[in-house]
Amino acid sequence: MAQPRLFVLATRNAAKIAEYADIVRAHAPEWRATSPAGEEPVETGTTFAANALIKARAAHRHTRLPVLADDSGLCVDVLGGAPGVFSAYWAGQQRDPAANRALLLDQLADIADPHRGAHFASALALIEPDGTEHLAEARWPGRLARTARGDDGFPYDAIFVPDPPRGSAEPAPGAVPRSVAEWEARTRHLASHRARAFRELLPVWARLAGARAGATPPPPAR
Repeated sequence: MAQPRLFVLATRNAAKIAEYADIVRAHAPEWRATSPAGEEPVETGTTFAANALIKARAAHRHTRLPVLADDSGLCVDVLGGAPGVFSAYWAGQQRDPAANRALLLDQLADIADPHRGAHFASALALIEPDGTEHLAEARWPGRLARTARGDDGFPYDAIFVPDPPRGSAEPAPGAVPRSVAEWEARTRHLASHRARAFRELLPVWARLAGARAGATPPPPAR
């Protein structure tokens, strides 16, 4: 069996690490993620793309491997796209997932179901060992439920109901759609906004794997 190619996944979020493991296994199985070195940078960007690049560049300074970083969040139509890049801080600097979700539900309490449209957005930054940068962005459209159901480690998944795939059967009358947090993990991971953005970068991953064929991946620089 060929030795996996290594890349640095610039996150210490356990839920994201598990998600990317499924994404990479499904779409780029020759690659395996390793943990970043150095401290996590402060995310000062005002867009998902800017924050993804901040994280990727910080990790890239400590390694000679490819680096992947993402920034993602929930964007609500009636809030003009908020919380957006402030999703993790919506209820304050304490970054309390339950508080963030509760505040958002309270703000939308009087919004009728037809107007509760939202989407998850993700920007992925991939930096090659030579410093070449790539960006990919994707959305996962849906709507917000009125109550939280399930817990998968992401604060807003429990209130997010994705739009059904085009051409799928209509739900039965009175059926309660499942939140993302209630989905089977691998199904959720491969449908997510992060998976959609990752697939945009597949030509780069394939080229990097080909360029490194037969070579032993260098260890991270310390």
